[in-house]
Amino acid sequence: MSPGAAAVEPGGLVGHLDGFVRAVREAGVPVGISQAVDAAQVLTVVDLLDREQLRHGLAAVLLRRAAQREVFDVLFDLWWPLTDRPVTAAEEDATQDDEDDDGTGAEGPLPVGDPGALAEALRAELLRLLLEGDEEALRRFARLAVDQLGAGAPSPSGQSFFSYRVLRALSPDTLVAQLLAGMLAGAERGGLAEQVARSTAKERIAAFRTAVEAEVRRRTAAEKGRDKVARNAVRPMADQVDFLRAQQADLAELRRTVAPLARRLAVRLAARRRLGRAGRLDFRRTVRASLATGGMPLVTHHRPRAVHKPELVVLCDVSGSVAGFSHFTLMLTQALREHFSGVRAFAFVDSTDEVTRFFTPGADVVDAIARIGREADLVSFDGHSDYGNALEVFAERWPAAVGPKTSLLVLGDGRTNYRHPGLPTLADLVRRSRSAHWLNPEPRRLWGSGDSAADRYADVIPMVEVRTAAQLADFVTTL
Repeated sequence: MSPGAAAVEPGGLVGHLDGFVRAVREAGVPVGISQAVDAAQVLTVVDLLDREQLRHGLAAVLLRRAAQREVFDVLFDLWWPLTDRPVTAAEEDATQDDEDDDGTGAEGPLPVGDPGALAEALRAELLRLLLEGDEEALRRFARLAVDQLGAGAPSPSGQSFFSYRVLRALSPDTLVAQLLAGMLAGAERGGLAEQVARSTAKERIAAFRTAVEAEVRRRTAAEKGRDKVARNAVRPMADQVDFLRAQQADLAELRRTVAPLARRLAVRLAARRRLGRAGRLDFRRTVRASLATGGMPLVTHHRPRAVHKPELVVLCDVSGSVAGFSHFTLMLTQALREHFSGVRAFAFVDSTDEVTRFFTPGADVVDAIARIGREADLVSFDGHSDYGNALEVFAERWPAAVGPKTSLLVLGDGRTNYRHPGLPTLADLVRRSRSAHWLNPEPRRLWGSGDSAADRYADVIPMVEVRTAAQLADFVTTL
């Protein structure tokens, strides 16, 4: 199949839309039946020849959060690629004339036989288009650039294209200085005008990068199948990123996910407090009051209940094996500190130290985590996880930290490096606490394998698999 050929969908346009909705749903975006029906309605009211209008219309009915938009755009470009748009004869002639004029057409005067000259010609054309800022022209140029510069060596399975080949040959990031000079047009450097121009240049270069990557995905989908590309090309959303495999960019996105989770936890604890204000029914006062109404208990009386202040103790493994998970949970701890004063945080590797002081309201969580690594006393032996010693140090140094009003939250994978797990100490902490939970970032099937004592810990404390923010949100809901 040629790269520009479009597969014929069974069921026509409705079947095509159904496949797109299924792909969006499989990517982790919750799409209900009513939203799918609304998407079908969108097809009847938008101009199907206007690709951007269709994109925004479907996004408006299928998405609920802005974080889902990136996944949606990747799948939309696969299901409605640029070449699928029917072009009238008049538009085709006009487009061909424009491409002939600006030299971006495949038949234009490009030095195809000389790779160096070809890259220089395309780079000059890219600079001109970036200065103009025409998004549609940039997308057409991205198709041409991938066609001319992105092809790899042919293989028996077909022709492959790579975005890095295009971006390496054109090196768009090195055009910023020329873009600034063109946008400012001799105006004085510095000040707001340069800041705006610099920001605009970066946005246009980022848009070109996105167009190149989308074009490579489109060609790969035409060659290897759209469903296969969709499964590999779509990055998991922030709430579905595995904590243990989270990259720096994922953590930045996860940071924006933490605040709503903390607010939900705060609301749930506050609701418990509100429900507890009434207390139990005061039967004697209620019966006594009913005498005035002929024995009908029209007004009920309740015993006053002492409102306890919610206290939360977080005991977090911050060893290297769970670095991504601990980073996330410390961010959650920081967010909880914004809502409650009764939150105490303890971190451990092979020893334990209280780290609450690093999470003062308004403190930057990245700085706090860096200070924990420098200043907290977390390592006493070799720097490998030692749950048994860490639990014993915690119980000895802070014996009053866990009490009848305390909810204990343990965060870690439960891998002890074959050292004693400290089960009696943990069982005593659980017994003394009001409630206790253990969040484990490892898959449940690995609990108890190798040096993992997770299955043994699960016998003395409720343990929940929490590998993603979505699972953490589910846990918060049931807390």
